[in-house]
Amino acid sequence: MSERRGFQRLKLAKPILALMNGQSALILDIGLRGAFVEHFGDVRPGYSFTLSFRWQGDEIEIEGEVVHTNQVRASSAESGAVSHSGVTFVAMDKVTKARLEDMIATFVGKILAAQRVNAEAIEPEFVLSQLGQARRSRSRGLVQYTWNDGKWTQTRTTSVDQPLDGFTVAAHEDPDEIALLCSTYEQANVEGRRLIRLVAELSAATAKM
Repeated sequence: MSERRGFQRLKLAKPILALMNGQSALILDIGLRGAFVEHFGDVRPGYSFTLSFRWQGDEIEIEGEVVHTNQVRASSAESGAVSHSGVTFVAMDKVTKARLEDMIATFVGKILAAQRVNAEAIEPEFVLSQLGQARRSRSRGLVQYTWNDGKWTQTRTTSVDQPLDGFTVAAHEDPDEIALLCSTYEQANVEGRRLIRLVAELSAATAKM
C-alpha cells in the first residue's frame, strides 16, 4: 500500500476499471483522499478531471486533480502515450463519500482477515467491524495514538492525518476497541500497520469536529 504522512492508499490486487474525463483508465491504488491512476495521454500537475467508476452496481464520480505524473509508455503509431498519475480528490458529495468509505472498508477488512495480524489469532476483521459500530456515539474530535519505545501515548488533535508511528481515530471510538486495535498494531508487520492506519482513517472521517 502506498503511503505518506496523512495520505493512505490501498494497493489494489485487481485494478478498478474507470473513466478519467471520459477516457478509459485503471485505478491502481485508492484511498479516501486520492488515488494512483493509469491513463492515456500526458497531463501536468494541477490538471483537473472527473474520475468515475462502479462499485457494487453504484456509480461513483469524484472530482480530482493531478499531483504528480510520469509517462510509462511513449506514444507510437499503434497507440497513444500511457501515464501513471498520483491524484488528490478535491470534491465529492456525501453519498459518494459514503460509497467510497464502504468500498475501502470492504477491501481492507478482507485483507486484514486473511493476514490475521494479531498474535492471538483474533480476526482483524472484528476490529474493523467494531470501529464501524461505534460511530453512533456523539463524542467530538479526534485522538492520535502514538507507539514509541514500547509505549502508547494519546493526544487530542484536530488533524485527520495519520502518523507514521501510530494512528488517528475519531474520539467516539470505544476504549476496548482501541485497546484491541493497539494490540493488533503492536503485533503487525509493516504492511499490517499501514492497513490499520487506513482503518483508522475511515474512523477519523466520521468524527464530528
